[in-house]
Amino acid sequence: MKQNLQLRISQNLALTPQLQQSIRLLQLSTLELNQELETILQENPLLEMSDGEEGEFEDNTPPPPTVEAEPTDASSFDMATQQEITAPAESLREDLHDELGGSESDLPNLNEEFTPPEFEDDYEEFGSTSNWDEAGRNHQEDEDSDFSRQETTSISLREHLIDQIQLAHLSQRDMSLVKLLLDSITDDGYLEQDLQEIVEHLPLELEVELLELETALKLIQNLDPVGVGARDLRECLLLQLTRLPQETPHLQTAIAIAKDHLALLANKDFVKLRKVLGCDEAVLKAAQHLIRQQNPRPGSEFSSFSHDHFIQHDVVVKKIKGIWVASLNDGVIPKLRINQMYADILKRNRESSGQYLQSQMQEAKWMIKNIQQRFSTILRVSQAIVDRQRNFFEHGEIAMRPLVLREIAEELDLHESTVSRVTTHKYMLTPRGVYELKYFFGSSVATDAGGSCSATAIRALIKQMVAEENPKKPLSDNQITDTLAQQGIVVARRTIAKYRESLNIPPANLRKTL
Repeated sequence: MKQNLQLRISQNLALTPQLQQSIRLLQLSTLELNQELETILQENPLLEMSDGEEGEFEDNTPPPPTVEAEPTDASSFDMATQQEITAPAESLREDLHDELGGSESDLPNLNEEFTPPEFEDDYEEFGSTSNWDEAGRNHQEDEDSDFSRQETTSISLREHLIDQIQLAHLSQRDMSLVKLLLDSITDDGYLEQDLQEIVEHLPLELEVELLELETALKLIQNLDPVGVGARDLRECLLLQLTRLPQETPHLQTAIAIAKDHLALLANKDFVKLRKVLGCDEAVLKAAQHLIRQQNPRPGSEFSSFSHDHFIQHDVVVKKIKGIWVASLNDGVIPKLRINQMYADILKRNRESSGQYLQSQMQEAKWMIKNIQQRFSTILRVSQAIVDRQRNFFEHGEIAMRPLVLREIAEELDLHESTVSRVTTHKYMLTPRGVYELKYFFGSSVATDAGGSCSATAIRALIKQMVAEENPKKPLSDNQITDTLAQQGIVVARRTIAKYRESLNIPPANLRKTL
């Protein structure tokens, strides 16, 4: 083929590094933002975090010295030296502040603390009666309060069981078999692997028989917590029920249910259970209550996995003079500033400082400006959401109105992708709890009156109807659909089933109780 040159004209969307950084910071959560800042602070010497409460865009001018006493010659020399050093640094700070284009008057007031209305009296009482001195000691402590506090260390289930089995003074072979089974016990306390499979996987020269493993398992099942070493839920419940005192009321009925009729109890087939057991409704209800008191996961208290998720809210919503107002959480806003020493060197030696410090200074300016823009955008979007969902803050989930990203984007003159980034992993503290900003968006369902109802409001109605239903005759999905239709909300039965499952509400046959 013959080679030739061609000239083509095309349009491409180019994102500047500053815009790319702004988009990346906008979609980060608070935790991810702090991790990103730690990396940037280590790489850029011109950017630093303020140790105090003053930020880059706040007034850091020191207050004028108080003239209470005539200073000595040495103190006057130190004061004069300090003023000579502070003056160029403050003038340089003002120049950098002007170059960044920030304005203190345009910033929202982020220093105002938020106290929920129901805790205002307690908060004032706590703040007014302080029993702590400047050293942080409490005067109401007794004389024995100077002991050193030690943190408790949690132990695993395996360690807890080994500590008990060592008291039995077993032989070395038996102890090895017990530890072999302990390695196969899950965090919930169950032995899911079959004993015959364990025997088959052991070397033949050990000559381990199935009877030996069964004996070792019996030793484990007699340990604490009760029910550990069970191979299924049935055996776990039986181990716990048989350890109860024999005079426990309706114990034999509960054992019979756990032994042979656990499936009927799970399916809430109470009619067949009463027929099989030959008991009345009161006895069956008491036996069911006794089974419910047992722990189906005996090893859960030793599990090292924590289900607690701690969330740091970005926005605080409170009612001021009848108007719901959103404000930023000052605790999550990083207080960044330019390192004065490097900035002073760069200002005095602009020509000989080199490209490195110049580029680092520009990146520091971009970072401070993008951080300010990030929180400004979060505040704008949050306030727009609060204005649209005012009825939610007044009346709860039932009053939630339909809302989509496009509405907020058009109101604030932003792109939908920007609103999506702002509302992802950003949280809002309200008098009703902490919610993700995404929570306030939902699809709409048409009503008979020609209006629309939010899917969140429908879920709240379903939850309310299930909470008020007769436990002996729970509402089916068809009945819930008919009830909503009477209120003018037309929803299909499969939609009700989908909303019910999202709320972790079991179907009607599993909600039935005696």
